[in-house]
Amino acid sequence: MTPEIILMRHGWRLLLLAVLAWAAVRAPAFAQENTVVRVGHFPNITHVQALVARAFERQGRNWFGERLGPGVRVEWYAYNAGPSAMEAIFANSIDLTYVGPNPALNAYARSRGAEIRVIAGAVNGGSALVVQGDSTLSQPADFKGKRIATPQFGNTQDVAARAWLVAGGLRITQTGGDAQVVPTSNPDQLSLFKSRQLDAVWTVEPWVSRLESEAGGKVLVEEKDAITTILVSSVAFLGKHRDLARRFVAAHRELTEWILQNPDQAQRMAREELQAAFRLDMSPELVARAWSRMTVTPGTSPEAFRSFVESARKVGFLRDAPDLGPLIETP
Repeated sequence: MTPEIILMRHGWRLLLLAVLAWAAVRAPAFAQENTVVRVGHFPNITHVQALVARAFERQGRNWFGERLGPGVRVEWYAYNAGPSAMEAIFANSIDLTYVGPNPALNAYARSRGAEIRVIAGAVNGGSALVVQGDSTLSQPADFKGKRIATPQFGNTQDVAARAWLVAGGLRITQTGGDAQVVPTSNPDQLSLFKSRQLDAVWTVEPWVSRLESEAGGKVLVEEKDAITTILVSSVAFLGKHRDLARRFVAAHRELTEWILQNPDQAQRMAREELQAAFRLDMSPELVARAWSRMTVTPGTSPEAFRSFVESARKVGFLRDAPDLGPLIETP
């Protein structure tokens, strides 16, 4: 074999090794360039981070996308309430979602801690029990034979309503009992309450304020400090894209701080997004009233979930108290 052929073959080997090395270095970047982060949320003021982020996108500013890196795209998916969002997590239809604590706990318990992690807080407060304006209902015992609507079977307000009635001495089953808890979508709650087919509604903002201002309702029980919205991730997403999850949480915290520093602008953006995406037309006064009942915060802790575990156990949604150790995870 001539020296020229030997040099030629050696050169091709060097070139091949260089190409393989370049591909190995670039592989993670290529893998990320077409990554889609699928995020769920509800058309509620208590999901304000999602509403404001989507409103920024309509203005041409991608709050999360700019912070997740080049080639990463966020897709938003809307749900009426938490159980639907949790089923979407189980079905691998979404990666992250803003959701209430009870559906997250239920999903965590169902999967024996294998599929759900809480990665940030979002909003506390903003939920309440509303009764008819001329109602004399004042305590759980008064609700015997009454109809109380909640957003969805097993969601946070549904569990809260059932636990409150049970704590007051009523027998409440998943399908009936001394009072009838009727899972009903938020828009339908309003129309049924107006026509007096419902005696009460346990729901979240802006629906609490709409029941007050548009249907003459009055607040009987207000959950001022309870966790209303958290940010949840699937374990699969954390395992595959932990760095993306970490950056999403950092962007979520940054957005939360922006909302706290710019409440008037955040309220306007949330209101505009509800109208643009969901055809929900709300006055600035209505949103301001809803806002006054909420505390926007990215923080949470295992201790804050213990009361939700006890409530869920009392009304039959959890048989045993799950180990909350792995529930909250900082990416």
